[in-house]
Amino acid sequence: MKILVINCGSSSLKYQLIDMDGEKLLAKGNFERIGEKEAFVTHKVNGEKYVINQAVYNHEEALTIVLEQLVHKDYGVVKDLSEISAVGHRIAQGGEIYDQSVLITEKDIENIAGFAPIAPLHNPAAILGIKACQKAMPNVPMTAVFDTAFHQTMPKHNYIYPIPYEMYEKYGIRKYGFHGTSHRYVSRRCAELMNRNIEDLKIVTCHLGQGASICAVGGGKSVDTSMGLSPLGGIPMVTRSGDIDPSVVIEIMRRENLTPDEMNSFLNKKSGLYGISGCKPDFREIENNSYEPDQPKATLAIEIFTQTIAQYIAKYAVSLRGIDAIVFTGGIGENQVNVRKKILEDLAWMGVEVDVEKNKVRSEEVRISSDNSKIQAYVIPTDEEMVIARDTKRLVENQK
Repeated sequence: MKILVINCGSSSLKYQLIDMDGEKLLAKGNFERIGEKEAFVTHKVNGEKYVINQAVYNHEEALTIVLEQLVHKDYGVVKDLSEISAVGHRIAQGGEIYDQSVLITEKDIENIAGFAPIAPLHNPAAILGIKACQKAMPNVPMTAVFDTAFHQTMPKHNYIYPIPYEMYEKYGIRKYGFHGTSHRYVSRRCAELMNRNIEDLKIVTCHLGQGASICAVGGGKSVDTSMGLSPLGGIPMVTRSGDIDPSVVIEIMRRENLTPDEMNSFLNKKSGLYGISGCKPDFREIENNSYEPDQPKATLAIEIFTQTIAQYIAKYAVSLRGIDAIVFTGGIGENQVNVRKKILEDLAWMGVEVDVEKNKVRSEEVRISSDNSKIQAYVIPTDEEMVIARDTKRLVENQK
């Protein structure tokens, strides 16, 4: 069974084609700048990269070009699109309706659209991707795999905000959490590496990338997570503020005369480590500058980032009543050696001991804690697309 995994952003379309017989990646790519003349897709097959520059103005046009690459006469990986058995779509926000992945119906599309007010950058784009696939492959089953589904196991006291309860009842304002597919994958993989039953483990997973979130996983279920109503909440990120005093928002809006939309952009695109450091919005540059004596703001930004993550991990020791393992994943978590080291050293008082030599890895699956560490620590590259493909395969096979 060959499954196409689609992840649509407002101006992007990421994809992977996976042969589930052996779970082999056949091709992957990313269409960027959709809606512009400068749009292009980077298509990868067997380590070879093909860049196609093509002006496209919607996701339907982008998908058409993506499908052309999959059947290309020179580097195509399938002879005909009929070889694609199903399509799995990543959906950011599923609200309280979805606690698991589903085969997509028209009702599901309506529901996904209904969550757009609390996921304005993600859900509308996902719908565009679904409809483009339905038009191009009308008889192919499609699934929705929700970022929020994994977190639906959180107890109520961990997702209700301390504001009038009617805001939750009227508008669904609560903590939802994100990166659920990633947290699900790496926590289960951690249990396998530890040769333990996940139902018996207390794991804190750290998905650290451009967007970043921490999750307390108890017995294989999400108990608490750092992102909230939107992906803006939680720890400071590269351009996102994370949690701040609400009065800060009010004060800045008043002094800068900002509209709600302008303030939203300010917090999502101009804040975080980028806002503190004054560097480019690239974590690698910010971290590199943090070691320079003449870049104190970059140093400060990294200190805030690593300490806040350590504080969240310590906080989740309370939620889980202990911690067996800490997992690092995502672009930063998998590759930034010194960031992991700083975070774990801040947790030395909990009995965490990092193995400096083992920690010198990038994008490898390895335990980085010492043999004497009371809490194990791992680097586990995430594979959200494989989770989506597995869920899709299961749903399609169960339908037969």
